[in-house]
Amino acid sequence: MAFTTTLLAWSVIDFGRTMGPELPHAVSAVRWATDYLLKATAVPGVVYVQVGDAFSDHNCWERPEDMDTLRTVYRIDRPHPGSDVAGETAAALAAASIVFRSRDPGYSRLLLDRAVRVFAFANKYRGAYSASLRRAVCPFYCDVNGYEDELLWGAAWLHKASRRRLYREYIMRNEVKLHAGDTINEFGWDNKHAGINVLISKEVLMGRADYFKSFKANADGFICSVLPGISRTQVQYSPGGLIFKAGGSNMQHVTSLSFLLLAYSNYLSHANKAVLCGGTSASPALLRQLAKRQVDYILGDNPLGMSYMVGYGARYPQRIHHRASSLPSVRAHPARIGCKAGSRYFLSPNPNPNLLVGAVVGGPNVTDAFPDSRPFFQESEPTTYINAPLMGLLGYFSAHP
Repeated sequence: MAFTTTLLAWSVIDFGRTMGPELPHAVSAVRWATDYLLKATAVPGVVYVQVGDAFSDHNCWERPEDMDTLRTVYRIDRPHPGSDVAGETAAALAAASIVFRSRDPGYSRLLLDRAVRVFAFANKYRGAYSASLRRAVCPFYCDVNGYEDELLWGAAWLHKASRRRLYREYIMRNEVKLHAGDTINEFGWDNKHAGINVLISKEVLMGRADYFKSFKANADGFICSVLPGISRTQVQYSPGGLIFKAGGSNMQHVTSLSFLLLAYSNYLSHANKAVLCGGTSASPALLRQLAKRQVDYILGDNPLGMSYMVGYGARYPQRIHHRASSLPSVRAHPARIGCKAGSRYFLSPNPNPNLLVGAVVGGPNVTDAFPDSRPFFQESEPTTYINAPLMGLLGYFSAHP
């Protein structure tokens, strides 16, 4: 949720001016999330990071109104650190403080002050939250990438929000920990590498931060690694042209990497620069074109002619892996549906009775095939961290078709 919030805020910061009448809704979504994160960080030296037991929740298929699974509350604190989740929470609060700087200065100051405090806690009491809370968060939400990137990511957003030398020096002191190589084109809730490089590179391209030039070099390397047809490309594409990375919920990579392509293209454009990939020059227009191709694919321009956003277009997923969508509403079925009684709806071949309009699912496999079946959760499950980067992309391309 913290990563979702950071990307929602970044979307508003970079693309809010193109969102038109949807901008207040975007800002409201950011505030809904930061109100929660403020509550979760209200006690100094403590961050509440999870409500509910993942094993009991995954064992049941029931409506939110009927839920009777454990509502255990999990936290990180000084003896049980979680620099990854605290670092991302600090990033979310700092990014959101920029969103509200002119809209609600008092709220903005509250967010920034809290981000400073949460980051200091994350940095001083170091460790991965899945080491402290392994039984509660693994294997579902394990940190497999370490926490150093979240600390750098939090510092980068705090630097952007506060302009304090403290964070600039922190970034410079810790940049060696951000290895390029295999992680150069990774960006998501567990891996911030490409996002850090693109975010910080804006400073270099604006001509006011030559001391960050290694991040610009890494950002350029990220661009070259995702461009199809370039010899150095490290990202796979489906026959229909969709970015594909191994693992679950591929659309999280599609939306996150496309967001970075678009953001970086804008930074390059304002600086009148391009990216050199060997003998090829990648212009800002080329990066925008690649990002737009991915968004068009999501919305239905693909071999199946299927939109992967529920409720959009003539054809979209009907059997998404989502309890409230797949079970009958309380109005249609007033009686309680127990933990295992929902299984028949989970396994049913029938379409979901309730449309989760706007939700983007994990998407097709590397051959562009899509099963549209609840048990195939990697393809059919929607997540907030798929949708959040897409908001900025849709805002931009709605204004620049």
